[in-house]
Amino acid sequence: MLREWLYRRSVDGYVCGAWMVKYKSFSTSPTCLNPQGTMRPYAQRIVDSELDILLAELPAVVLEGPKAVGKTATAARRVATVFELDTIAHRQLAQADPSVLLNAPAPVLFDEWQHVPAIWDAVRRRVDAGAEPGQYLLAGSAVSTDAPTHSGAGRIVSVRMRPLALAERGLVMPTVSLRDLLTGARPPLGGTSTMALSDYADEVLASGFPGLRGLSERALKAQLDGYLQRIADRDFVDQGHAVRKPVALRRWMTAYAAATATTTSLAKIRDAATAGAGETASKPTTAMYRDVLESLWVLDPVPAWSPTHGKLARLVQAPRHHLVDPALAARLLGVDRGALLHGDASSMLPNFTPKDGALLGQLFESLVTLSVRVCAQASSATVSHFREHDGRREIDLIVEREDRRVIAIEVKLSATVDDADVRHLLWLQGRLKDDLLDALIVTTGSHAYRRADGIGVIPAALLTA
Repeated sequence: MLREWLYRRSVDGYVCGAWMVKYKSFSTSPTCLNPQGTMRPYAQRIVDSELDILLAELPAVVLEGPKAVGKTATAARRVATVFELDTIAHRQLAQADPSVLLNAPAPVLFDEWQHVPAIWDAVRRRVDAGAEPGQYLLAGSAVSTDAPTHSGAGRIVSVRMRPLALAERGLVMPTVSLRDLLTGARPPLGGTSTMALSDYADEVLASGFPGLRGLSERALKAQLDGYLQRIADRDFVDQGHAVRKPVALRRWMTAYAAATATTTSLAKIRDAATAGAGETASKPTTAMYRDVLESLWVLDPVPAWSPTHGKLARLVQAPRHHLVDPALAARLLGVDRGALLHGDASSMLPNFTPKDGALLGQLFESLVTLSVRVCAQASSATVSHFREHDGRREIDLIVEREDRRVIAIEVKLSATVDDADVRHLLWLQGRLKDDLLDALIVTTGSHAYRRADGIGVIPAALLTA
């Protein structure tokens, strides 16, 4: 029996030891080292429960999300054999004969499967042939440019993985369950958070990528800069689009970051990206930027809500812009803690910034949006936004159950809530009646409670799945 002990740096920044098995099975939970070389146990993710449920009954699951989000560390805990298809040796083996890899000791993880799309079809055929539950895990950091011959519908179930939600960061003990709120029972709210406004600014900057947690400010900035640089240097090329002008791509991403939490048109983002640059990028070029960045899971826009009943009309259909991690947006804009807390960044932003124009408000909303999406996914709920065409009424987040009943959530960069803050929620409650399961405001405050009008007030750090 040949066993190779391979230490490798996984995409989430940890060095994980695992047996790479060629002939016989040996299973172990990987031990992980953080970037400083010290032992760090695996931190439980909300998506872990979803994976456990699916793998108990389904033969194949694909875990999708951006690089550095922790897919490898999460998936490797559940398998006996790992094939890293972004390495030459494993990629060549898979290209020569995918069945060799499928016959390895199960469960098997195909990491970065998109580099060898034939693996998808090979797994799908094994599923059709009656593979047992939990046999195959695929992890991918991009949509394959060479599409499999079969979509995998009904055979391979996709699970999205995002950066750490606030509830996963070990900041305070979360006390408010989104799952409970989705029952429509409007349960009493309680719990106390020690997080202040400055702490939320720190969390915007600290990143939800697991491997970057705990780094010094300088090291964190270097890692984020490297992440953004690799997008242009390598990831676009892997997606079949060489970037002729990396500076132009960086300007477009910076303009997109400035539009965080808005429905700004792509034309305005394009204009802002080329202002003062002496040339205007073409629509096809900027459309390509957007499409590739979405295929890399780097852009994570929130779609507009499309209710099926006739109680609401004339709604904006444009998505609300978000990068997958607000730390990437902050780094693109070059802002630090002082700039966020004291508004020093206002002068650098284009004129399409929302509300009062405070950048911290935009990025705090993006941080809350990330957390809500992670929590909603655990309940098979979707997240969208609501805005009327004339802009008179808007609600930041709509969490929708499978039966189309919803929770409405407003995000407020404040520790206090007054009657003016809840007027759109109360209006929507009057229109939707029983179809509105709950109405909430997520804040930077310290206590969770319900107002006399029934609107829930929840400190952002207290919300969990």
